[in-house]
Amino acid sequence: MSLSKLSIWKGCIALKNIELEKALEIILDSVESIGDIEEVELEDGLGRILAEDFYAPMDNPPFDRSPLDGFALRAEDTYMASQSNPVTFKVIDRVYAGTTSDKRLESFEAIRIMTGGKMPLGSDCVIRLEDSLEDGENVIIRKTLKPFENYCYRGEDIKSGELLLNKMTKLSAIHLGVLGSVGQDRIKVIRRPRIGILVTGDEIIEYTSPLIDGKIYDTNGIMLGSRLRELGFDYVKIKTQGDDPESVGNSIVENIDDLDLLITTGGVSVGDKDIFHEVIDLIEARQLFWRVKIKPGTPVMYSIFKDRPILSLSGNPFAALATFELLARPLIGKLSLDSSIETRRVRARLLREFKKISKNRRFIRGIYRDGDIDLPEGGHSSGMLLSMKDCNALIDIEAGNKGLKKFEEVGIVLL
Repeated sequence: MSLSKLSIWKGCIALKNIELEKALEIILDSVESIGDIEEVELEDGLGRILAEDFYAPMDNPPFDRSPLDGFALRAEDTYMASQSNPVTFKVIDRVYAGTTSDKRLESFEAIRIMTGGKMPLGSDCVIRLEDSLEDGENVIIRKTLKPFENYCYRGEDIKSGELLLNKMTKLSAIHLGVLGSVGQDRIKVIRRPRIGILVTGDEIIEYTSPLIDGKIYDTNGIMLGSRLRELGFDYVKIKTQGDDPESVGNSIVENIDDLDLLITTGGVSVGDKDIFHEVIDLIEARQLFWRVKIKPGTPVMYSIFKDRPILSLSGNPFAALATFELLARPLIGKLSLDSSIETRRVRARLLREFKKISKNRRFIRGIYRDGDIDLPEGGHSSGMLLSMKDCNALIDIEAGNKGLKKFEEVGIVLL
């Protein structure tokens, strides 16, 4: 990762209570994209960003071939063929897909050929199997064919030296199929960012453990990690830490060198156990901002440590998810050079009213479909997650809003 932009933030005073757009500006200005290139197996290329223009190393198909099952012929021998004047050809060989014939067609000779078979020497057309009549070692046709009728040329799909894929293409299944069709077994791609997730809180235990009185299961670790995988990124789940600043700080110090981005949850508000201010001081990181004027997720914090960004989110599950979508996704998009995962905004018609007054800018959950957005059943508290299960969007409500009306047009963030 280039560090030139990170260095400009050293010595800056952290901002507080800033607008979402300002927070996003600070985040994106503080990092540069990862330019590292790595080579991977073709089957591991799905969703990766191509690091260089790719030119075809060969023709595809690599030979003239038949597009159907039938008989390879010389068109000139069919000149007089018709329903009233059948013409007989001697069948001298067979060609299946993947095999070839070393025989050259002479006058009124035919070679039985299957779809994809290499066109035999001397042939320039193929008559469909259903337009012919086999008679022992002969085939009878009643149709005149033109030269190169039912004939696929070498390089008809791809020509050697042709630019197939542009640099920075996000590779889809079709792209990988194209690369495989020209025998490319390895490809050069942009290295994906190494992302760590650190969950903090004395109350947190792993969901694989028996529940203890007063404890809650880790929701954020599995949710955010799975969200990263949905977006095409692997992650490192760092061992959960309690509300001890020294332990959390040591965990960050031990792991940060192997990461390009660290996402933490919990400990960023103003309670007795909100320890991240102390953690940042202990490890001598630089806090760039704390608190953003949105709900949920107000206490989000952004810091730089050893030239790596640390995005610290609220411990409340919906707040963590919302701020991940609003801030982490654009950050990861820039690091990875993958513009397809950056925040997408559209306008939609609200299908039911939302009466609650929004003193501050607020994001609520929604179900978007075909230009309309509906509200889910259930609560909108930042600590509640179940009502999010069918949602695919966040509704952006401006500060001071007195309530949303049915069929009102609203701005939304697509998830």
